Amino acid sequence: MTDHRSHCPVNLAVEVIGDKWSLLILRDIMFVGKRHFRELLQSEEGIASNILTDRLTMLEREGILTKTPDPAHKQKFIYNLTLKGIDLLPIIKEIGTWSLKHTPVDKKKYPHAGQLSKCTPEELTQIKNDLIKEHVR
Repeated sequence: MTDHRSHCPVNLAVEVIGDKWSLLILRDIMFVGKRHFRELLQSEEGIASNILTDRLTMLEREGILTKTPDPAHKQKFIYNLTLKGIDLLPIIKEIGTWSLKHTPVDKKKYPHAGQLSKCTPEELTQIKNDLIKEHVR
């Protein structure tokens, strides 16, 4: 069992997903469709390979992602969201909504951010169901 500074729910969540890289990895898997290490490594933000390895290992250990061998290429792995990972969808949506309101988001480059921020609860449920179909085996 991991020692925690406190058992406050915000602290416990931040210990798992509170760093930049974990959230960006989840964004890329959820919304960009990246599933392989090399794809994630090529994100615009420029994550270093050792940090990517560390975050993927932690997200897998925390039950947010699974890693399975790629049947098409024996030396590659596919990263999938778990139900626990998919349950982060509303949090990532709200982070994006906050950013659209308070930061200089390039809305032409990232039109999906505006679309996601305007999702109704029913539409968000449909996105969640689509992620479940795509990721949960």
